[in-house]
Amino acid sequence: MALTLRSSTSFINIKDSSSLKTPDEFSGMVCFAQFKPSCRLRAKSSMQQETQVWRDQITTSFPSSSVLDGRRGTEQREKLHGLVSSHGPSSASSRVPVFVMLPLDTISIGGNLNKPRAMNASLMALKSAGVEGVMVDAWWGLVEKDGPLKYNWEGYAELLKMVQKHGLKLQAVMSFHQCGGNVGDSCSIPLPPWVLEEISKNPDLVYTDRSGRRNPEYISLGCDSIPVLRGRTPVQVYSDYMKSFRDRFREYLGDVIVEIQVGMGPCGELRYPSYPESNGTWRFPGIGEFQCYDKYMRSSLQASAEAIGKTDWGRGGPHDAGQYNQFPEDTGFFRWDGTWKSEYGDFFLEWYSAKLLEHGDRILAAAEGIFRGTGAKLSGKVAGIHWHYKTRSHAAELTAGYYNTRQRDGYLPIAQMMGKHGVVLNFTCMEMRDEQQPESASCSPEGLVRQVKTATSTAGIELAGENALERYDSGAFSQVVATSRSQSGNGLSAFTYLRMNKSLFEPENWRNFVEFVKSMSEGGRHTRLPESDSSRTELYVRFVTAKGETKKINEAALV
Repeated sequence: MALTLRSSTSFINIKDSSSLKTPDEFSGMVCFAQFKPSCRLRAKSSMQQETQVWRDQITTSFPSSSVLDGRRGTEQREKLHGLVSSHGPSSASSRVPVFVMLPLDTISIGGNLNKPRAMNASLMALKSAGVEGVMVDAWWGLVEKDGPLKYNWEGYAELLKMVQKHGLKLQAVMSFHQCGGNVGDSCSIPLPPWVLEEISKNPDLVYTDRSGRRNPEYISLGCDSIPVLRGRTPVQVYSDYMKSFRDRFREYLGDVIVEIQVGMGPCGELRYPSYPESNGTWRFPGIGEFQCYDKYMRSSLQASAEAIGKTDWGRGGPHDAGQYNQFPEDTGFFRWDGTWKSEYGDFFLEWYSAKLLEHGDRILAAAEGIFRGTGAKLSGKVAGIHWHYKTRSHAAELTAGYYNTRQRDGYLPIAQMMGKHGVVLNFTCMEMRDEQQPESASCSPEGLVRQVKTATSTAGIELAGENALERYDSGAFSQVVATSRSQSGNGLSAFTYLRMNKSLFEPENWRNFVEFVKSMSEGGRHTRLPESDSSRTELYVRFVTAKGETKKINEAALV
């Protein structure tokens, strides 16, 4: 008897909330046979398959179950940083574990796990492919939406049990930002209603640009230490949230939950929201704009200027920094010989980037104390802003808060700050090649990745990676494999793939993905999968023709 399940790209149930926007659902079919516990898993025979017309087939095998010791030998650290068999480089192997991001709407607006049967089948497929685990956003806007200190973790508890059942690991993201308005955002999850209420009373709680646009993605770091959220500071609110997560899931930490990625800005990244896509404000490859015009940031800038006797410098950001969609040479500040090189330019950029570093330091210090001794690693995400990288000023990086220019390394200070807390630096755009980018945008994702790898190596911390855009082609996977390797000890400790959806399970995409996972597990040596699996455990992703009706279906069958 077979159980048939339908799954979709979006796991949100529209009935849960009309405020959630999801992409069109897709129909997929996951079939697996019931079997006695004492029976071994084995592949379907050719005779069994004769009852169906198979259009395509992908076969994957389970990799070795051996895991790696991720402890760095150069320092004695708490258990917090001593983890993890499933995450971290080893002198004995160059294996890079692969995780997969779950859909943004894995948990519904009501706090429940969406489409649990479909999720169960999807996790089974990922496990069959040799994936180490999955990543999920623990949305502040869902968990604490009913009021301050009122947390609902039930949907995540159900997911964790399912992940554990399949022998997978979990990376949990403390997502203190809103979902919606950025690349890849397929649904809308705002900040908690009670927080939005406070923002409506005091709009300066969120980042603001020169023209007065307010960005509700994330609370401004300018008020990190001010009790603006009903008697608590934002950092206290984030800390209480992480404590609640720790207490609720203590039994899973260090075992199933192997990593806590701490959100520190929009998209969970340590940066300013300098290139917001919502409402068409910014378009690639615009330089973006500085986000320092809320009253808290302005007050800090004024104080810093007065401290060095330059009162005029504290009246606001650069007046000649242009607009979101301009190019560096269109502005007085960012052009080849612009004012970014002046004494004023250096003062402003030092202040702007230092505020971001202080923000990250405060939140990671809190997270380190909260998760110390749990066995879970900490990580922090940095954005891969590769456009205009070949210019002298690196304008797009500067507006995001990374003081990185032709003459100055902006990533080493970030890596060193994370190193203070034993945090893994997670970086994006690992799949990109320079030759694939528009020449006019002066992009160099490969150069940027090399610089970040050098910075993390110098700082003595681990580097993990993600792909910035959804890619399924072998070229993108090959680039990640190449990036993950290093002869000098600064390869990737883990890679998280963006993202699980219907496209991933298309036959050719799945074949490429499975080969990629296998290659990463073997230290980057290129391999192709055999047509059959000697371990007799096989995953099929196919097209099925059913009863006189041809229908395109994704099927995963474990027999």
